[in-house]
Amino acid sequence: MDVSGGNERPRPGDAQSPDPHAHPPADQNPTPSETDPTPPPEPAPTDAPSDARPPAHPDPSGNEPAPPPGTHQADPTPDAQPPSDDPARPHPPAAPADRPVPPGSGAAEPGETEPRHTPSSDPHGHAPAPDSRPARTPAHSGPHSAPRPPARRRRGDPGGGLLMGRPFGVPVYVAPSWFLVAALITWVFGGQLDRVLPELGAARYLVALFFAVAFYASVLVHELAHTVAALRFKLPVRRIQLQFFGGVSEIEKESESPGREFVLAFVGPLLSLVLAGVFYLALLPVEPGTVPGVLLAGLMISNLLVAAFNLLPGLPLDGGRMLRAVVWKITGRPMSGTVAAAWVGRALALTVLIGLPLLTQSGALGPAAEDNIGTDTVMDALLAAILAAIIWTGAGNSLRMARLREHLPELRARTLTRRAVPVPADTPLSEALRRANASGARALVVVDADGGPVSLVREAAIVGVPEHRRPWVPVSGLAQDLTEGMRVSAELSGEQLLDALRASPATEYLVIEDTGEIYGVLSAADVERAFVKAMARPS
Repeated sequence: MDVSGGNERPRPGDAQSPDPHAHPPADQNPTPSETDPTPPPEPAPTDAPSDARPPAHPDPSGNEPAPPPGTHQADPTPDAQPPSDDPARPHPPAAPADRPVPPGSGAAEPGETEPRHTPSSDPHGHAPAPDSRPARTPAHSGPHSAPRPPARRRRGDPGGGLLMGRPFGVPVYVAPSWFLVAALITWVFGGQLDRVLPELGAARYLVALFFAVAFYASVLVHELAHTVAALRFKLPVRRIQLQFFGGVSEIEKESESPGREFVLAFVGPLLSLVLAGVFYLALLPVEPGTVPGVLLAGLMISNLLVAAFNLLPGLPLDGGRMLRAVVWKITGRPMSGTVAAAWVGRALALTVLIGLPLLTQSGALGPAAEDNIGTDTVMDALLAAILAAIIWTGAGNSLRMARLREHLPELRARTLTRRAVPVPADTPLSEALRRANASGARALVVVDADGGPVSLVREAAIVGVPEHRRPWVPVSGLAQDLTEGMRVSAELSGEQLLDALRASPATEYLVIEDTGEIYGVLSAADVERAFVKAMARPS
């Protein structure tokens, strides 16, 4: 498989080259001392006979076929040539109509209804078949298991803020936005204290800050209720994060039944109601006009509001997840429950956007506002807009994640795997690419003397080697040693495949059969493209 060094795109028809410098024999390794260190560039490709057509590699998952090693993206048609990155390098000649189909194009033979495969040249003859649930409080959504595409390289997880502890082994972070909200609560509650307890003076802001911290401690208890229930159901919890407008419990798996989904959603508001009752009982023996009395009354009311708000029947709130569980139980389809609860959530967002300012103006939630528009009216409208945006966005995300889950089983290692050709470590790169082109393979596996895989040739490294240097570069210098995490089973699909790739981030993976035989090479870029297509595909 020849790869142009100028535009990094495959040139069809290079199954054989008449230039001995461009393709030295497999058993020879020319060195600069034996031949001219700067050989002339390879001649323009010639058309191979029609019976030497390399096999196609169709991708029934709907993804565009992945490019051969050393290219970023194959041309959609053989004769569509993009402009070269090098202005001094002429464009390759346009391919005639009878030119052989380039490997990996997925095109079918004339007269065939589907692309065909020919056996791979790997030693075993195997070829690919043709074929964080965030829970927010008070604007709270229950745990949304959000599959993520595999990372191409290992990145440090910033954690999402300041680490506060690990209750039940789950890290708890405080996001930077929490400090902004804490300052806002301190300012607003401090103003209310000035009317109730004017003798406090400037100390009222210290009391208000204590209230802000105690309120978010109540939110943490709410989130811990979700976390404990998830751990009880064997659902992994990535982290808890306290942030703007509440908290998030990132539960990484979907509930297995509607009953568990209902329980997992209900325990959060239930704990908020329990906390409100505890603060009410603690308030009974306390004199109302004191600092403890004001704090306990404020915490009781705030927890009642958190519970009531989260019980509203629309995603992403806990009540929406409870509605989803009920519809799931009735219809037997979790997607039906998600669609119903998400649209109720969107209607709820519009109701909050319009209804909350009207209720405030009418005096139903307190003293009636004056006719003129003041600071309180603007703040109420801003609060309604923020809450409506959170609910609307959360409902849309829930729909998108549910749609993705329906298509995740289409991500199969067998479907996405590239056919690979095994080469010894001392094989020149140009010869390895010629063998890959001749066999229709799109990946290179370095094997030892016994044929066992030892490393994978990195596609990005091939691109970085100029074409005229490839006869003098052995494939071992471009290969990445295989680790245990870079070996994945050909039977993996869906979330299991994504989890395996996320556990050991890499650019390429060796796909093996259950018997240990080589099946091919899986590129993380191919999986990412299929993941994005699955998210965009309608149900």
